Amino acid sequence: MHPLAGDAVFFRRRHPDQRRNSPHKRQTHFVTDKPNIYEFGRKERWRLLKDKLVGRMMAIGGISVIIAILLIFVYLLYVVLPLFLKPSVRAGEPLPVTDAVLSAPLVVGALDEYAETALLVDAAGNYVFSRVGNGETVVAGHMGDGPAALVEISEPDSRVLAVADAEGRVFVYRHDYTVSFPNNVREVTPTMTEPLGDVALETAGPVSHLAVGLNEDEASVIAVHDARTIELVHAIKEVSFLDDSVTVETEVIPVPYAGGTIVDVEVDIDQRELYVADDAGRVYFYDIQRKASPTLVDTVDAVADGARITRIRFLSGGISLLVGDSRGGVAQWFPVRDNENNYQLARVRTFKTDAPVIDIAPEYYRKGFAVLGADNRLTLFHATAQRRLVSRALKAADTNAIAFAPRADALITIGSQDAVRVLAVHNEHPEVSWHSLWQKVWYESRSQPEYIWQSSSASSDFEPKFSLTPLTFGTLKASFYAMLFAVPLAIFGAVYTAYFMDRRMRQVVKPSIEVMEAMPTVILGFLAGLWLAPLIEHHLPGVLALALILPGSVVLASFLWSRAPAAMRHRVPAGLEAALLLPVVALAIALALTISYPLERMLFDGDMPGWLTEHGIDYDQRNSLVVGLAMGFAVIPTIFSISEDAVFSVPRHLTTGSLALGATPWQTVVRVVLLTASPGIFSAVMIGLGRAVGETMIVLMATGNTPIMDANIFQGFRALSANIAVEMPESEVASTHYRILFLAALVLFMVTFVVNTAAELVRQSLRKRYSSL
Repeated sequence: MHPLAGDAVFFRRRHPDQRRNSPHKRQTHFVTDKPNIYEFGRKERWRLLKDKLVGRMMAIGGISVIIAILLIFVYLLYVVLPLFLKPSVRAGEPLPVTDAVLSAPLVVGALDEYAETALLVDAAGNYVFSRVGNGETVVAGHMGDGPAALVEISEPDSRVLAVADAEGRVFVYRHDYTVSFPNNVREVTPTMTEPLGDVALETAGPVSHLAVGLNEDEASVIAVHDARTIELVHAIKEVSFLDDSVTVETEVIPVPYAGGTIVDVEVDIDQRELYVADDAGRVYFYDIQRKASPTLVDTVDAVADGARITRIRFLSGGISLLVGDSRGGVAQWFPVRDNENNYQLARVRTFKTDAPVIDIAPEYYRKGFAVLGADNRLTLFHATAQRRLVSRALKAADTNAIAFAPRADALITIGSQDAVRVLAVHNEHPEVSWHSLWQKVWYESRSQPEYIWQSSSASSDFEPKFSLTPLTFGTLKASFYAMLFAVPLAIFGAVYTAYFMDRRMRQVVKPSIEVMEAMPTVILGFLAGLWLAPLIEHHLPGVLALALILPGSVVLASFLWSRAPAAMRHRVPAGLEAALLLPVVALAIALALTISYPLERMLFDGDMPGWLTEHGIDYDQRNSLVVGLAMGFAVIPTIFSISEDAVFSVPRHLTTGSLALGATPWQTVVRVVLLTASPGIFSAVMIGLGRAVGETMIVLMATGNTPIMDANIFQGFRALSANIAVEMPESEVASTHYRILFLAALVLFMVTFVVNTAAELVRQSLRKRYSSL
């Protein structure tokens, strides 16, 4: 109810267009219970209507902005979320094996790329290619000239099998798959080939353990006799250009060994390294690059006391060795150079299962692997991410071997002929974990754990390095140097412009600086990369000396001006003195660049960048100093404009009152103006920081774009925003790389949101604190 309901009250109200001393007559209105809009004049009704429309539009615009921001956040989260979903292994139906060729226990299994064809090999050397699902036999046969005594499979991606008979002869085979599309239907045709021809590699006698490495031109077969004697059979293949006939020359080289009973051997795919594991838990590392003289490089105790080694296998790529033991542990080892440039085996990380390890199956092209335990459980791990992905019990109780499909989306388990199963594996992004994204990771061929971003390589078995730490560090480094350059200049310039500068000069200076904000950052980045970076490199001593020469010149000029005759000083209106410093600044810059070469010759032997490098301070032409200057010029207009408005908006009665009480102009600025304007200045700095954090083109064009973590101002970096701009067009949609780039965008989004929220809270606190002034 209206507060004056029931009473008729006359009151006088000034017309909106009238001023305090306007000669217009005052209007008299009659107030009743409910004010009626139609009692106002036409102008008043139109004004109220416009006020309502503008208010509604402002409300709709504000809500739309909030909705847009939420939608951006939801979309980023939608793309990123699959990175953190838990993998799964779905049990498949038994693969029926009815072929009479398989007469002995199954020992080896493999799948084709599409997990449609399974290879099964028994202990006698018989093999069968069967269709997954119905068990239909496609191809069947026998490897070797007679019954096999031992069958061993090499690294998965090589698809190589070695078969040894009772006399110690070794035959090398490879299973291949040809894909065709008759009538637009995919058809996989498996074949078992002999890459060395029908040549048998002769060894000294029956073989107890076997390993093989093969490429197009040569093969290296490791044969173990009596579990203590090791032979290296080196075979070189030559193909005749006339009739395509194959000739194989072999050489048998003894490998020096003085350890215990051998339990397993492995040779890498490049045939450079040989690993031997014995029953005492030791692993022997041999260099076999020179086939004629294998050399023992290192020996390590690979398992804890009381445990024994049960299986060793290479990870994809043949660099890391996985060592499984009788206590359920799996350790990753690889060679590392010491201070004397010699290789030594280093235990990089360990994984734990609940039962003794029976078999280890590495993935073809990733650093993941599966472990089969004696408790009939299958456990999936990823080495780089140091993650235990999933663990589940197998239905078949007599499983003794496992193997991945090439795409790692299926896995075959081998037991008896009625216990062969193909499991569906959903494991899209095993490389991602909190450890791999934000902590130091010990990557293959590295001497120690490091933060590294390297998303791609020419090798298919490349170990992805997705550390966001160096990118975040680069973002903060760029923002720090940009703000270090921009904040003092922008705030001091804003205070002088708003409080001390002449009004006419302010009308020129403020719009000129604000126009700088409209300059495209790609132009600033272009100028910084192609003009400023070479200029700084060629005049580095002068640029660094400018930090002392410029302030000194300004102070000296101000001192001389204060000692100038009064008649001369009074000719310059108050507030225009800053214009006199323009030629001083220009002369100071010219002086610094002029003395740069003499300083460089006198102090740095004529080459300051080279001198810095010799003394352990790396210098890149496109570095943080260049980016700081360029980004500083991009950020200055934003901070200056908002800070100048905040200072200029300080009520005049506060400043005049301070001056009237005897305070000097600088005391008034420091103790009254800055405190009152502090909420606006703080907002300006935070908005400038947000601009610096999200800057892309300047960082992309003015720095080396190398993801390194070094606070050195003379080195480059890579920022999150620049990394997204560079790599997003090249990333495969829905891949791990693609989603991690979106994760980087989400990190930027969250950092900006948190910083802006904190800034707003601080601004409101400052505003409340100094609102009483």
